[in-house]
Amino acid sequence: MESEHQLDKSITGRLKYAIAVTTLTLLAEVIGGIWTNSLALLSDAAHVFLDLFALVLSLVAIRLASYPASDTRTFGWHRTEVFASFINGATVFLIAIAITYEAILRFIEPQPIKSLPMFIIAAVGLVMNLVAASALHQHSHDDLNVRSAFLHVIGDAAVSVGVIVAGVAIYFTGQHILDPIASIVIGCTIFWGAWRVLRESTHILLEGTPRGLKTSEVVETIRGIEGVHGIHHTISPTPLSRSSAHCAWRPR
Repeated sequence: MESEHQLDKSITGRLKYAIAVTTLTLLAEVIGGIWTNSLALLSDAAHVFLDLFALVLSLVAIRLASYPASDTRTFGWHRTEVFASFINGATVFLIAIAITYEAILRFIEPQPIKSLPMFIIAAVGLVMNLVAASALHQHSHDDLNVRSAFLHVIGDAAVSVGVIVAGVAIYFTGQHILDPIASIVIGCTIFWGAWRVLRESTHILLEGTPRGLKTSEVVETIRGIEGVHGIHHTISPTPLSRSSAHCAWRPR
């Protein structure tokens, strides 16, 4: 019990550190995106926001797991995390739509970009992402929430590389249209991430079965237990008994 407590304390500390670093990255990219007029940087900032929310959610999940169940919350507070994920996914999905719309407008009428500051800020963002990832790497194999947050940060580091490449290309070629191109690529990445969050959170909120689990396989496994003579009502059209399963069992 003591070692588990120490592990949670260590994970919490590293998550807080990663949250602080990611928050600074978000602020730098929002300010830098507005200053340089780079939609790609602002798009990366939106992706960083998704990562920041994932980190905060992981930290909250650890806290919620420690809350005991009650008469009014018989399953505890774990479902709050899923609900927050749904809100986050929906918000970021709308942000991705706004980014794509703005990128299309810039295709029609390209705008000048301060490519050198754009490159520098994106490089700083990449370094900050790697720092946050290194803080989470140690416990990425110990906790599923930490691993999810770690993968989010690594994904954002990859997006930062894309912004850096776009900044260098604009600096040497003067083709400002590369900024909306990079923005659309990042927007598609955000769309995919937000869609996954929405899909998984909706599936859980609708009390769907875990991914990869087949009811028929569960039934066959239960039938293989000695003493089980029959199974029924694993799937029912009535809401109250939809997820219930009953088996006839007599000890031998």
